[in-house]
Amino acid sequence: MEARESFKSRLGFILVSAGCAIGIGNVWKFPYMAGEYGGAVFVLFYLAFLILLGIPVVTMELAIGRGSYKSVLRGLEKIEPTGTKWHLHGWVCLIGSYILMVYYTTISGWMVDYFWKFINGSFQNATQEKVGQAFTSMIANPWELTFFMALTVAVGFFVCVGGVQGRLEKVTKFMMLGLLGLIIILAVNSCLIPGGEKGLEFYLMPDWDRAMNAGILNVAAAAMNQAFFTLSVGQGSMEIFASYMNKENTLGGEAVRITVLDTFVALMAGFIIFPACFAFGVDPDQGPSLIFVTLPHIFINMPFGELWGALFFIFMTFASFSTVTAVFESLIATCMDNFNWSRKKSVYILLFAVFFGSLPCVLGFNYWQNVELINGRGILDSEDFIVSNLILPFGSLLFALFCTTKYGWGFDNYINEVNTGRGIKIPHCLKPYFQYILPLLILFIAVSGLI
Repeated sequence: MEARESFKSRLGFILVSAGCAIGIGNVWKFPYMAGEYGGAVFVLFYLAFLILLGIPVVTMELAIGRGSYKSVLRGLEKIEPTGTKWHLHGWVCLIGSYILMVYYTTISGWMVDYFWKFINGSFQNATQEKVGQAFTSMIANPWELTFFMALTVAVGFFVCVGGVQGRLEKVTKFMMLGLLGLIIILAVNSCLIPGGEKGLEFYLMPDWDRAMNAGILNVAAAAMNQAFFTLSVGQGSMEIFASYMNKENTLGGEAVRITVLDTFVALMAGFIIFPACFAFGVDPDQGPSLIFVTLPHIFINMPFGELWGALFFIFMTFASFSTVTAVFESLIATCMDNFNWSRKKSVYILLFAVFFGSLPCVLGFNYWQNVELINGRGILDSEDFIVSNLILPFGSLLFALFCTTKYGWGFDNYINEVNTGRGIKIPHCLKPYFQYILPLLILFIAVSGLI
């Protein structure tokens, strides 16, 4: 078995971990929810729940990784009490990461496809009808979807086969720094569009009437769910990267930095979307069509619109691809630990497994579009339901119970690992909150997601 790798720099760990959390949902889900639930009212609730819920759960996943220097299954097996079976969750994490990748690679391929459409002139002088038809014809073409999905899979595993220091850390640094630079440029451009100030007002001013109409409890529940899901904890992806860490810095400080980067991208996405939508008189409440129909139409009506469209979709490509490479690495490391495979063997096997596993999602938009799996959901929505509504929340609940109860690792062992090193320390007096209130909050999210 190959020696355990490590990150070359602290920045590399933070950017790779944040890249795992930052994804497509940051861009189209957060701004929409902020608009629906009272603008800044929702944002304030969201920030509060990141502190109360998001950061603590991130520290738990990181603590298991750094405390064991193993992937989830072997990590839990190493530090769990003798005779217990907490480590079986490692198999669930492996399955969950695989299911996530067999649909996320298709969506990531959409971003690359649209970037290509903008730079090759496909949208030049396009009407709104033609822009809408571009998305419809894209998902109806299985060969086009397969090509860009396969490109995403091939490039993702090419990055990972070079190792953590050798390639993953270097490529992710470039992508994440590029992503952060692009989102600032795009946000500034949107804010300067004539008429965009109405979008900023809609986004940033607390609208208590809108919040009261939605129901304050509903606003709080929506903010709690978004704060939780935006960090992608519960299936062991963060845990893997912590297993490559040293003990120089506290995990509380690292969790704060990862959360701040993830939140920055979500907040800045609002500065891109709301001013542009209001300036052109369109509704930002449109889900996926916002990204692939509304925004392209807005871009092509701007001065230098094809340039702005290309920049936006290269930004979206970086956002999605950073998640792809991070979860690929999680799958590779888990296979290396569990099956004693070399990195290259793991990559070759997983490359074919992810490619062929992604084909049902691709076909679910055309040849298999009438296939229904979970409660009438299509293939992609069913796969997303398994990950988002089952594995992430219940996996996080398991991590929380493992780290805080005497039946698992125990709060004292957890807090000692979290507070090892320089940086932010979590006070021991928070033990009752971590043991009782935090698991209840996670259980609320898990049950509400099923309902």
